[in-house]
Amino acid sequence: MSFTVYFLESIQDTQRHYKRKISQNWFRLEIFTKTTFTSFQLYINSMRISRKKRPDKPLIPKYFTNERIRSEEVRVLDAEGKNLGVMKTKDAILVAKEREQDLVEINPKANPPVAKIMDFSQFKYQKEKEVRKQKLNSHIAELKGIRLSMRISDHDMDVRLQQALKFLNRGDKVRTEVILRGRERGKSAIGFDVTRRFCACVEAEFPIRFEQEVTQQGGKITAIITKK
Repeated sequence: MSFTVYFLESIQDTQRHYKRKISQNWFRLEIFTKTTFTSFQLYINSMRISRKKRPDKPLIPKYFTNERIRSEEVRVLDAEGKNLGVMKTKDAILVAKEREQDLVEINPKANPPVAKIMDFSQFKYQKEKEVRKQKLNSHIAELKGIRLSMRISDHDMDVRLQQALKFLNRGDKVRTEVILRGRERGKSAIGFDVTRRFCACVEAEFPIRFEQEVTQQGGKITAIITKK
């Protein structure tokens, strides 16, 4: 074999070697890119916040009724609260059905559990109504602001009045505020008149109590009222 032929074959072997290396490296780069992109997609998906609406929490605890009562025996009360004694659960259910009512387990921790014959739909409605009333009564009073002005129109006055009535009926306090700007500081009597007129309109709807009388604090005329 001549030197020229040997040299050419060496060059071809070198080219094939580097082509194979380049092909392998390109394949590895492609696999690495795909793996990285897939991992990134999985990470993004895991970070997404679910937009599914959570089910509303029931207002009252769950009550077992009729065949859903697990205890074999129960102490039975009728609709008026009269104790009918301890009965087999299946017998108590028959008594309730004869009266066209439900057997409701009202005290599962007693021994035996206490169940009452009643209209469960009406019982559930009354319980939910009581819970809603308790939530309404437990409302924490907030201080709501009503902005007035010395040149307030009758329409704007009526809008502010409706806002104040809504806040007061909800149990909140209302703080009226008139800001004095520029030359208005020398005409503060008009601001006092606007505030008193507004409070009189509120008092025409229902009795109110002043937690803070109409006073001027710097460039503001304020008052705090609440429903009696």
